[in-house]
Amino acid sequence: MAQQHRTRFGSLAHYEKGGVEVINDDARNYVFSNIFEVASKSKPYEKVAVGKNIEYVIEAIRTEGTSGWRAPAQDEFALVMDGEVEIRLLKLENPGVVPAATRGSVGLAGTPPGRKMGVVRARRGHMTLLPVGAAYQFHAPQPGVVLLQTLAGADTVERWTDICQTTSRRSGA
Repeated sequence: MAQQHRTRFGSLAHYEKGGVEVINDDARNYVFSNIFEVASKSKPYEKVAVGKNIEYVIEAIRTEGTSGWRAPAQDEFALVMDGEVEIRLLKLENPGVVPAATRGSVGLAGTPPGRKMGVVRARRGHMTLLPVGAAYQFHAPQPGVVLLQTLAGADTVERWTDICQTTSRRSGA
């Protein structure tokens, strides 16, 4: 008889921690964090790294209310994991507001001068390109979660010891 499996999607309001079951190794050799748990403990729009590959990161962001404007130094991608997020895009009049050697994105003071590009209303599973040369702002009427693929930047928060499993979940291992 085939084994029954049930897929359950987490959310900010309902998630299970989960973990890595190590057979013959050290749990510290693996990264495991729960994006919903990380977002539930984060401030709105705090960019907390939950995955990393050399200089690239996946940041978990708690969306709630309206963020400040940001401008990416490289294309970024926002994937909505929970809730609804309005993403406002603006073509920067002066792309030089982002210094050349910047990694990730920079926060901007107020609404930057530029031409409106449009608005994306995204829900769970929707991905939006946040292009270089543009500014973006998130707005979420209710708390939600976005994963942002970017380069680790000055605003990327790394709390690996706080968010990752460091001991085996198996008893006696």
